[in-house]
Amino acid sequence: MRRNVLMLASTALAVLLSCAGLALAQEGTTAGQGSPRDAIPGRYIVVLEEATQDPTAVAREHAQGHGAEVIHTYRHAINGYAARIPERRLGEVRADGRVAYVESDQTTRATAQTIPWGIDKIDADKSSTKAGDGSGAVSGVNAYVIDSGVYKHRDLRVANHVNFAGDGKNYDCYGHGTHVAGIVAAKDNARDVVGSSPGVPLTGVKVTGCRGSGTVSDAIEGIDWVTANAVTPAIANISIGSGLSKAFDVAVTNSAAGGVFYSIAAGNEGEDACKSSPARAGAGTDNGVATVAATNKRDAEPWWSNYGSCVDIWAPGAGILSTKKGGGAIKMSGTSMSAPHVGGGAALYLSKNTASSPAEVEGELTSSATATAGTSKDGAAIVREYVGGF
Repeated sequence: MRRNVLMLASTALAVLLSCAGLALAQEGTTAGQGSPRDAIPGRYIVVLEEATQDPTAVAREHAQGHGAEVIHTYRHAINGYAARIPERRLGEVRADGRVAYVESDQTTRATAQTIPWGIDKIDADKSSTKAGDGSGAVSGVNAYVIDSGVYKHRDLRVANHVNFAGDGKNYDCYGHGTHVAGIVAAKDNARDVVGSSPGVPLTGVKVTGCRGSGTVSDAIEGIDWVTANAVTPAIANISIGSGLSKAFDVAVTNSAAGGVFYSIAAGNEGEDACKSSPARAGAGTDNGVATVAATNKRDAEPWWSNYGSCVDIWAPGAGILSTKKGGGAIKMSGTSMSAPHVGGGAALYLSKNTASSPAEVEGELTSSATATAGTSKDGAAIVREYVGGF
C-alpha cells in the first residue's frame, strides 16, 4: 500500500488532543474466541448479515427470546445492534442464521491568535482562506468530531451537538473533543488559535464521557448517526480508539463509502497501528479513511507514535496548541492531534472541490505531499502534506 506522511499545517489549529493512546487488545473479539483486554463484561455488539433488512426486529426477537437488553440499534454504518446478553445465552444468539458475528463491547479512550507550528508546517496559513479578521472562513463543507463533545468556545463555529455517551451532558466536559475541533476549524479571528480549515461548521458527536473513556458500541452509534445525517461534503475525525474490533473498522469504512471522509488517530503506544481499531481501517489504497501518525517540529516521528502498514499519513502531533474547554488555548501531544490536521486539510480541499469522493480527497492529500528527510520506525519515508494551494 501507499505509505505517505502527511504534515498538515493549516492556519492555526488545534484541538485538545490528549496524549492518551488507543487502547490495544488482542484480536479475538468475536464471542467464543476469547475476550479483548478492555472487554466490558456482559456487553456485546451483534452484527447481522447484510441481507437482514430489519435490525430492530431482530434485536426485539433476541430481547424476547434470548434475554438481550438492547442498548443501540445500527442501520446505516453497520447492520446490527449492541446489547447486554447473558453469557449462557450467547450461543443462542450466534446460532441465529441472520447473525454474521458477535463481538465483546470494549472501552474506548481519547487519544492573542497564534498560528500553531503544525499549521505553519503544512502551510495551511498560506491557503486562500488566510485573512486574520474572520473573513477567510471556509464554507460549503461540514465537520463532525466523534469524540468527547465540543465546548461552546468563542473560536469555534459549533452548529450542532448529539450525545451517545449517555451522560446527559451534550457539551464537552473532558476537553479532548474541543482541542481536536480547534485543530480542524478554529476561526481565523485574531484571537487564540486558528484551525486548518478555519470557521468550518462543527457538529460535536459525543461518544465518550467526562473521564475521556467510552465504549465501542457508543462510538459505532455515533458513526451510524453521521452516516445517516451528515450534510455532504463532509469530514469526520476520530481521535479515540480501542482494541481490535471488526465492527468498529467496518462502520468507519462503510461510512466513508457512503460519502464522508474520515481522519483517524493511529495511536500513541509506539507500536504497529494495525493492532488497534479503528486505526487499521485506513489500511490499503485510498478508501477515504486516512490513518494518521505523528511528527514533531524536526519532521521526526516521536517514540510514542504508532506506525506501520496501516498508517496512511503523518501530521504534526507534538506540542500542538488548540482550543481549550472553558475558553482559551492549551498545548497537547498525541496522534489525536495529528488526525484533525488531516481532517481540516480535507475540509479545506472539499470546500473548493465539493464533488470529490472521500477516496479522491485522500488521494489528493497524499499526492500533494512533499518528501522530508525523516523515516518512520519501520523505514517508511515521511513526507509533508502541503495544503497551501487548496
